Parts: sequence; C-alpha cells; structure tokens
Amino acid sequence: MQAPDTALRQGRQRRQQTIDSTLESVLRRDRWIAGGAIVIIAALAWGYVLWLANDMDMGGMDMTGFRMIPAGIGIMLPANEPWRVIEFAYVFLMWAVMMVGMMAPSAAPMILMYARVGRQGTAQGKPFAATGWFAAGYLLAWSGFSLAATFLQWIVERASLLDSRMAIASNSLGAIVLISAGIYQWTPLKHVCLAQCQSPFLFLMRHGGFRNDIGGCLLLGLRHGSYCVGCCWVLMALLFVGGVMNVLWIALLALLVLLEKVTPVGRWIARAAGIACVAAGAWLLVVSRS
Repeated sequence: MQAPDTALRQGRQRRQQTIDSTLESVLRRDRWIAGGAIVIIAALAWGYVLWLANDMDMGGMDMTGFRMIPAGIGIMLPANEPWRVIEFAYVFLMWAVMMVGMMAPSAAPMILMYARVGRQGTAQGKPFAATGWFAAGYLLAWSGFSLAATFLQWIVERASLLDSRMAIASNSLGAIVLISAGIYQWTPLKHVCLAQCQSPFLFLMRHGGFRNDIGGCLLLGLRHGSYCVGCCWVLMALLFVGGVMNVLWIALLALLVLLEKVTPVGRWIARAAGIACVAAGAWLLVVSRS
C-alpha cells in the first residue's frame, strides 16, 4: 500500500503531465493559426504586387512623356504634371503592401514567439488579440517607412531621375546608392538592429516580455518594427536601383532579408551582401564614365 505522500506526489505528477500535454496541444494549434494568418497576409500582399507589376508592364509601349500610377487599373499621367493626392495615396499603398509582402516571412518567427510566450504565461488566456496588436505595431513602423519612401519617390521623380519601371535612370546615382548600401551593411547600427531581429525570445525578455494591454502590445511591436526598419531600410532603398516594380528584384531582396534574420550566419550574409553592393556600385560608376 502506497504511503499518502507518495500517492499525492504521483497524483500531482499526473496532473502536471496532463496540463503540459494540453498546453503543448494548444501551442501547436496556436502556431498553425498564427502561421496560417501570416501566410495568407503575405500571399495577398504578393498577389497585389504582382497585379501592380503586370499593370506597369506596358509591353514595349512608348512611355515617353508619361508616367504610370501604380494603381492596378492602368492610369497614366503626363510626366511633367504635378502629383495629385490620389497618386500619392496609390504610391503609398504600393509601398505599404510591398513591405508587408517582403517583411512578413522574416517577421514570422517573432510573431509566433510572441504568441507562444503569451500562451505559456496565461494558459487560459487568448493571446491572439494581443499578438494581432503586436503585429499591427510592427506594421506601423513599416508604414512610416513607406510614407518616407513615397516622399523620396516623389522627389526623385520630380527631378526626372526615375524611368517607367520606377528605377533610377542615372547610373552614377544608382552607383552611389549601391555603394552607400554596401557600406551600411558593415556599420555597428546595422549589427545592433540585426541582432534584435535575430533573437525573438531575447528581444522579448529585454523589453518587458509579453503584454496583455493594447498600448503595450502596439509599442512593443512598434519597437521591434523600428529595429527591423533600422536593419533593412537601406536594402529597401535598393528597390530604386533595380526597379520598384521589378518583381524578381523585390523577391531577391526579400530573400536576402530573410536569410539575414533567420540563419545562424545572417551577420556574414549581410556583410557579404555589402561587399557585393560596393562592387556592383563601383562597376556601375566605371560604366557610367566610359
């Protein structure tokens, strides 16, 4: 016959095993739901980008004297006509959706970790609302970048330095952007921001952990998004070199961002990409002067 304390201890162990099994099942379900939501959002964003790119492809049509508005509905305006409010809105939407498509895969580990920590902290709670607000804060940071990119595109386009594919028409300016991007890849600021993006759990622990309140979730997501912008903004500037609506170029940059953030050698990938950018910029300078 078992001693009372032994039976009690075994009973506690069985209850703990049951709780652990239930929690693991819930966490697995949460990962599928959160991961599925990220995949759907990214797919919708990429679908929109492809739609815009197809709209911008005029099949060899002479676009001299005109510019395309990335609206997906074939809007053209005279190149010398000032931007309208609707055009600014369409360009901002283009950048915002493109950032969602490019950054969602690399942000997925952080978002999934946030949901996991939330569920483990409050097994009976519902971390999806909090995780949604965290993701909203993250996207808010990239929305700010999109607004800045829209202003920059307006300035460069007004200076007649963009072609019909929204790429820099000047080889010299393109070379300067490439070389600047390559140098930034080696800076301490790049390293600090990349380190924050590479370790989701450590980021949460350094900044107060999981938040249940809306304000806390938004601010934490905004902070993580700001680090992400600090890490990747110069790579996004390269869109002006290869063409803002060049889908292959967009995909390659998105892949580079993903490899930097989720692989153990991400820091060295960033530096290797920096060397490649400097080399490409130097070559472009030589070509522009020959």
